Amino acid sequence: MTLEELAERQREFIAARDWEPFHTPKNLVMALTGEVGELTELFQWLTPEQAARAGADPDLRPKVSDELADVLLYLVRLADTLDIDLIEAANAKIDRNEHRFPAAAGRAALRRVPKD
Repeated sequence: MTLEELAERQREFIAARDWEPFHTPKNLVMALTGEVGELTELFQWLTPEQAARAGADPDLRPKVSDELADVLLYLVRLADTLDIDLIEAANAKIDRNEHRFPAAAGRAALRRVPKD
């Protein structure tokens, strides 16, 4: 499934429930922020090692999966309401970042980081 197909499925779901009036950019940003907060809560007190294994944890994985899905769905819906192509926007952002953060400069900076 593409992001466009996902957006279309969402449009149909939302239209069937007459939710369009509530799906303003402001409301969608607020909902997206709430869902990111719920995702953050799952990781808040984990050690880095526990967080790295979250995808393999049988109790945590379904919770993380649900919250990631919520974040994705609100993000796709927000982009759809604003007529922004997420794939195009993401590629453009990576292009800008390639110029802002050249790979060689990043590796050189890492070599300068003091090791404790």
